[in-house]
Amino acid sequence: MTVHEYTLLTILGCALVTLIPRILPFLLVRKMKLPEFLLRYLSYVPLAILTALFVQSLLQKEAGQFPSIKLLPFLASLPTILTAILTKSLIAIVIIGVLSMALLRLLI
Repeated sequence: MTVHEYTLLTILGCALVTLIPRILPFLLVRKMKLPEFLLRYLSYVPLAILTALFVQSLLQKEAGQFPSIKLLPFLASLPTILTAILTKSLIAIVIIGVLSMALLRLLI
């Protein structure tokens, strides 16, 4: 299979456009001393993003209706949340979440 020059340049351009907004902020602020209130604020960003993704995966959206809860993901989230509270171990949370969902799909 040959890669045309245009295709290769397009892939490299997409990679560059993807990397710049991810790397540039770190390069700009790595030598700066950020205020404490900003660091506290920024520490909540990953949690907020993960919570939004988690809740979105639990909801089923239909046009013109209020979102409803998907049963299997909700049931799988219960032991996963309990594991998160008890262990605070990311690997344990992921393993329990995957196993919970697999068992529910197998049984239901």
